[in-house]
Amino acid sequence: MKTFCGRANPTTGALDWVEESEEYDYHQEIARSSYADMLHDKDRNEKYFLGIRAAVRRVKSRGQQAVVLDIGTGTGLLSMMAVSAGADYCYAVEVFKPMADAAVRIVEKNGFSDKIKIINKHSTEVTVGPEGDMQSRANILVTELFDTELIGEGALPSYEHAHKNLVQTGCEAVPHRATVYAQLVESERLWSWARLLPLWVGGRKVVPNPEETSCAGAPTVCDIQLSQVPPTHFHPLSQVLPMYRVDFSRPVSSSPERLTASFPALASGSAQVVLSWWDMDMDPEGTIICSMAPSWTLPDPEKFPWRDHWMQCVYFLPVEMHVTEGEMVRLTLCHDDYSLWYNIQPDSQEGGDSEPLISRPLCTCQAHMVWTRPRFGELNDPKRTDRYVEALKTIVRPDSVCLSVSDGSLLPIFAHILGAHKVYTLENSRMSKKVMERVLAANDLTGIIQVLESHPQQLTSNSLGDEQVSVLIGEPYFTTSLLPWQSLYFWYSRTVLAGQLRDDVTILPQSASLCMAPMEFKNLWRIRAPCGSCEGFDVSVMDEMIQSSLDFSESREAEPHPLWEYPCRALSEPREVMTFDFRQRVPEEALKSEGSVPLSRKGRCHGVALWMDYHLTDDISVSTGLTQPPNQQGDCEWSPHRKQAVYFFSSPWESAGDNASSITYSLTFQPATGNIIMEFIPGPSRHATSA
Repeated sequence: MKTFCGRANPTTGALDWVEESEEYDYHQEIARSSYADMLHDKDRNEKYFLGIRAAVRRVKSRGQQAVVLDIGTGTGLLSMMAVSAGADYCYAVEVFKPMADAAVRIVEKNGFSDKIKIINKHSTEVTVGPEGDMQSRANILVTELFDTELIGEGALPSYEHAHKNLVQTGCEAVPHRATVYAQLVESERLWSWARLLPLWVGGRKVVPNPEETSCAGAPTVCDIQLSQVPPTHFHPLSQVLPMYRVDFSRPVSSSPERLTASFPALASGSAQVVLSWWDMDMDPEGTIICSMAPSWTLPDPEKFPWRDHWMQCVYFLPVEMHVTEGEMVRLTLCHDDYSLWYNIQPDSQEGGDSEPLISRPLCTCQAHMVWTRPRFGELNDPKRTDRYVEALKTIVRPDSVCLSVSDGSLLPIFAHILGAHKVYTLENSRMSKKVMERVLAANDLTGIIQVLESHPQQLTSNSLGDEQVSVLIGEPYFTTSLLPWQSLYFWYSRTVLAGQLRDDVTILPQSASLCMAPMEFKNLWRIRAPCGSCEGFDVSVMDEMIQSSLDFSESREAEPHPLWEYPCRALSEPREVMTFDFRQRVPEEALKSEGSVPLSRKGRCHGVALWMDYHLTDDISVSTGLTQPPNQQGDCEWSPHRKQAVYFFSSPWESAGDNASSITYSLTFQPATGNIIMEFIPGPSRHATSA
């Protein structure tokens, strides 16, 4: 049986369904999973081990046998901890068959097969009884069913079922309880991710669609590494508030619930955003705590236990509300069985925990279905806007016929304001066309800027009023692009549009450069690094499984990551390794580039970061990667709007920082597919060859 997988096609801008082998999904699940990250999470593992030891001791002190139910066992690590702590028997449940098979091998390799039974089922399908999966109910419940939002992986329904069917009344639970915390803040930076904000261009104010301003926004949580949002980027309006607590040792309900907290506002400001995280008490006394709090809440931020499988949450309020210092405010948390959401109101209004559930946020303006949160931030970035406007001023003339090829772009509005004769813009879907038409209507530009729901190859001279395009513009940005070079769809569009372009057409951007820098990651390397041993248990089977899946398809491909969330150092100065000239058509022959980059800074090179720089004019460029050159130590600041690509090495390379070692690269751009075949090899420096 074959599997069909969606992949961005840079030559068409579409999502192509590609036939892969039946093993593809399995290998992708393993290769891109968080298993390695969890195994490297020493704080998590130590706290679980301490909590499990304490739970087993409590059961044994009552003269009982310790029978453990481990739901979502993964590698079997927590079950092995339990047996090592003295548990008499463990039932380890894992629904994902490849992981269940791996757990069997790991448990056997560590000598625990006689005391751990791996059950390859969903926990709600597990049976108890002489002929069942479990001989008896367990008296210790161990789980790791949590995500960044705590309950997003179905923890509440799983606990609810387990207490009813699989564990004894009064069982011990590890973790024992969890608490969700929230802090109300004002943040210009974070709020810019929630909706389109007014901006000024050429003395004219560009405003968002009023429907968007009043829209509650996207229903999904924004999960990020909140430690990388410094406290200077938000203004606290409340203390950190405990909002929701669940005791896992008692029956748990997955029914919807509304909870409130009233407090005096710490300061005056606009209540816009709720920052949220959770912690777990591994024991009833709360002496063993595993916390997701961001680093800036700690006395010593350097002791922050980094992890990527659990981060922190940003919730955007449906509407911003001004609060005055000392004013009593009520923050409301609602949850269903899989998600949380927040709202706010003055405490003088009626309401409380017994009030009806506030409905889950739902986008009614469609903009939040078209634009991602980073895309909102990009459109709202005034410095970025200024660069495009500055470039457009040099090329737009009173007789210009402009055509924009980018998804959901404001460049057509800028071109019109700057005096273009006619402006057309292409949108790739009916929904994005509607969103742009509403923005145009809000700015009295309906009919003045023509929005065409068309792919470039479908465009005819009739579509453009029988005029040829004198200025072709793009950011470029396309919703299907995951990796930086997939936005080369703009180049393919320029090529198929050649018949609609004047001979002296101006292209913006005129070219693009693929850039690279060898990187030392402070923590991100953990997600691809083998673990070997975890808390004294041999988990090398998992390492082999992950590597096998990487080798299956994508071990030599780069993967997208928002590097602003992951501190890193460049071990050399950035290098342009390939250039694409948009003033010319896409060539028929492959483009190749080879060379080497000496490692000029001391450090451990984990891989290579790649991004695109777009050269709008000879003098003006915008970058999807570094916002400025690395400092003397190599510390990097990255654009928060686009994901960069990371090519991880199978093992790190030690650099002495004396140019004695280098990264040799070989890149081939394939015009037929739009893909870039790449290879990066660290090693001793040789005589460098130029591209």
